[in-house]
Amino acid sequence: MARTSRLLALLQLLRGKSRPVAAATLASSLGISVRTVYRDIAELSAQGAPIDGEAGLGYVLRPGLFLPPLMLSDDETEAVVLGLRYVDQRGDDVLSHAAREALAKIAAVLPPAARETLRNPAALPGPGARSFPKDSVDLRFLRAAIKAQAKLDIAYEDAGGARTRRTIWPIAIGFANEARVLIAWCEMRQGYRTFRTDRVATAVRRGRYPGRRASLLAAWRAEAKSADAAS
Repeated sequence: MARTSRLLALLQLLRGKSRPVAAATLASSLGISVRTVYRDIAELSAQGAPIDGEAGLGYVLRPGLFLPPLMLSDDETEAVVLGLRYVDQRGDDVLSHAAREALAKIAAVLPPAARETLRNPAALPGPGARSFPKDSVDLRFLRAAIKAQAKLDIAYEDAGGARTRRTIWPIAIGFANEARVLIAWCEMRQGYRTFRTDRVATAVRRGRYPGRRASLLAAWRAEAKSADAAS
């Protein structure tokens, strides 16, 4: 195993443990000597990894952000770049800016070889939408309502221009190739619906909806999966 890959694997082993792990256990899992584990722990600590412990007692990785120059494999770098460039293309101004900033931060901690993967990736997100329809309601307002688990009273126009009023429980925003959609539980329809954000004419925030957003999102995913399987 190459040294960089071995250090990454050692970090991953430590991340998955809440209690100190003996050097012998780490060595056995990685197929290396205990002496090599000691050297690798010392190297990771020098790079800034928050590792507690010592020989004979075991090692544990404390919680906290740690971005050493070796944190991503080539495949992981490709995946991150692909995802962030997709967001840059299809997100609103806020998310596009955030994607570019995140990519710059990641580039700053990648070693030279990995930076080449970032500059010239083998995987590309494909052409972005030429232009998304203009939204009447700021997506930042919708995202804030989602995070607050707040009901929204909306005026919604269908493709034919007919307008209805709905009370919805927003749970996520989907970024498709040609439009953005608000995923929500609709009180009028008593079911999950998607609403194109450019057709939401107005939105007024109300009180908190019952239940947990995570549970509603899981139920929506299960329903969508069943529908896909049946089609």
